[in-house]
Amino acid sequence: MVNGRRVLERFPAGGPRGSWPAEEFAHARRMEGLPAEVVMDLATDAFLVIVRGGEPAE
Repeated sequence: MVNGRRVLERFPAGGPRGSWPAEEFAHARRMEGLPAEVVMDLATDAFLVIVRGGEPAE
């Protein structure tokens, strides 16, 4: 956990056109009750699916 955030998965920013694997992964986690969201990590040029610490599940 970093800065109150837990990284669930990392996805490279250069995915195939029309493909949104990070958003699809986050959506699946939200359907399971986790408040997952996608953020961009500029340092590594990757999308991260995170859960912020201390937030209740939806």
